Amino acid sequence: MNIIGDIGNTEVKICLFSSNGKLFKKISFKTNLINIKYLNKNLSIFIKKNIVVNKIIFSSVVPKIYNLINSYFFNTLKIKCIEIKKLNLKKLINIKVNRKQIGSDRLCNAIGANDNKNNFIIIDFGTATTFDVVIKNKYLGGIIAPGISLSLNTLISKASLIPSLKLKKVNRILGNNTVSAVRSGFYWGYIGLVQNIIDKISKQTNKKYKIILTGGFSHLFIRSIKQKATVDKDITIKGLLKVIKIL
Repeated sequence: MNIIGDIGNTEVKICLFSSNGKLFKKISFKTNLINIKYLNKNLSIFIKKNIVVNKIIFSSVVPKIYNLINSYFFNTLKIKCIEIKKLNLKKLINIKVNRKQIGSDRLCNAIGANDNKNNFIIIDFGTATTFDVVIKNKYLGGIIAPGISLSLNTLISKASLIPSLKLKKVNRILGNNTVSAVRSGFYWGYIGLVQNIIDKISKQTNKKYKIILTGGFSHLFIRSIKQKATVDKDITIKGLLKVIKIL
């Protein structure tokens, strides 16, 4: 068995896979909840006599949480976690940027999408909204824009007259009250941002792309951009599965 996990700023996903890639367990929890006591309570499902763990691999953009989880698994299973940024990934993708400046989640997204023949733009609606570009088997880098939840929560916290609200898909551009106006601004505003960046990438690279959306708000935008797109909320985990096969 192998343990595979993704540590994001907002959420942590941890999965238990067989050596042939069959999923046995999957848990997720909020990143800000994590401490040693929380890990002892919630990760005990991976520490059982009938489960033999061979490898543990993580992508992480939160070093403090990665260190806590690494310590937990080392203390309980005597296995150190592998962080993918320390690995040679040339067998999986040709990285054309400074690896030290790219989040391991973004590398995993690129690896998860890569099929060595098509071009991809992977858009991740996470704490930040990120765009990553893969041409054939080359990872060319991407764009980081403000995340939807982060921006919305900042607006709500700073503007006294804007109430708490959830973002929804809206058809009308003009809002007739504060809530509908904010929803319209964020929904149509982010569609404009996403569409414009896709168009700019396509024009400047002179390529056509398959579009993959991932992250919490991906379902809101799947039918609102011009290009045909697919939603894959497990693309980071798929990238990690590819990585663990070459270890």
